[in-house]
Amino acid sequence: MNHQELSALTVSRAHENVDAGGKPFACLIVKDGEIVVEAVNHVAQDGDPTAHAEIRAIRAAAEKGIRDLAGHDMYVTAYPCPMCLGAVYYAQPDRLFFAVTREQEGEHYEDGNRLMTLASFYDEYTMAPEDRALPAEQIEVDDATAPFREWTTRHGS
Repeated sequence: MNHQELSALTVSRAHENVDAGGKPFACLIVKDGEIVVEAVNHVAQDGDPTAHAEIRAIRAAAEKGIRDLAGHDMYVTAYPCPMCLGAVYYAQPDRLFFAVTREQEGEHYEDGNRLMTLASFYDEYTMAPEDRALPAEQIEVDDATAPFREWTTRHGS
């Protein structure tokens, strides 16, 4: 399948998910033009706020023994939210293709909550922790960096 067909398939799968009571998002992980993993958003179905299509696809790839997505492309319905974008960066696909921009999504859909909106979510990350909608405060703990030092000792940097 080519890029256009794969992107159109994410839109089709997202539409099918809406018909099934889910949210309008889908993700394909593709290697050499072949779909390796296909997932849709299951937040509404499962009540799990992390059950976004990208997260579910990455987890499904891991279950197949794919440790990182080097050599793979990801196709998504809409440009990923910050949570998913972080997961995509950790998963390391070669390329990310999206059918809808955040702005196009926002014209028809809002997926925010009491802490953010689709329009403000990305901006939260550029703020200092104390200025964000979700208050964050560091608590001093004796030798709090011990687990990190131990991991580096055992596994290198």
